[in-house]
Amino acid sequence: MSVTELLPSLKTLSRTDKLKVMQFLAQELEVEEELSLLQSGKTYQIWSPLNSHKAVQTLATLLEEKGK
Repeated sequence: MSVTELLPSLKTLSRTDKLKVMQFLAQELEVEEELSLLQSGKTYQIWSPLNSHKAVQTLATLLEEKGK
């Protein structure tokens, strides 16, 4: 099926189905171009402000200065 034949069919899809098609195509492109930065099943560390007392103090200082 060519793109010319496919486009009219895509126009008749519901919004949800159009989003599914977009997601499918984006995933296909990602696989083809090997753009996957995150690997399935692998654990990654992320930064969190939880228990970051220095960050809290810095934010409090900035807010206090902004209020003056």
